[in-house]
Amino acid sequence: MATKQKTLQDAFYETLKDVYYAEKQSVRALKKAAKAAGHEELQHAFETHAEESANQVERLQQVFEIIGKPARAKTCEAMQGLTAEMEDDLEDFGDSPAADAVLAACAQAVEHYEIARYGTLKTWAIQLGYKEAAKLLDDTLQEEKKTDQLLSQIAERINVEGSEEDSGEAAAKGKGGGKGGRQAA
Repeated sequence: MATKQKTLQDAFYETLKDVYYAEKQSVRALKKAAKAAGHEELQHAFETHAEESANQVERLQQVFEIIGKPARAKTCEAMQGLTAEMEDDLEDFGDSPAADAVLAACAQAVEHYEIARYGTLKTWAIQLGYKEAAKLLDDTLQEEKKTDQLLSQIAERINVEGSEEDSGEAAAKGKGGGKGGRQAA
């Protein structure tokens, strides 16, 4: 019995299910990251992107409707790995001056994964003639890129605040690790 050959349409649907799962996990991870963040600007970025990600989940549901398929999630092992890494890093660095820098790095890993997936899905949607879906996917892609850029800007500031040299100098001068930054215990 011959099996049906897979098509780009099949790849699009499977990847869409994967990113649907990933985006739902991202909402949960961002909420947890916001609670764990000590830096006020980082916390706000996580809270804002959690809301944005919830809207992205709704956008994905619209894409499923456009292609006439049920909105189903398929376990995304990449996202499971990224969120597990964040959990480990929160445990390892949770009370350290580097905690927020590590948290921002974990969030950027998630953003980079999502940027790759949304870029691929947008390209495939165009190739498959799903112009409306391509527009929705591009909207999300642009949001993910904007969030990545924001996290980079925040990380540049908190990486300095979390460095051992800066923390030691600040402590010697009687100052904290910077505005909103974590203090060494």
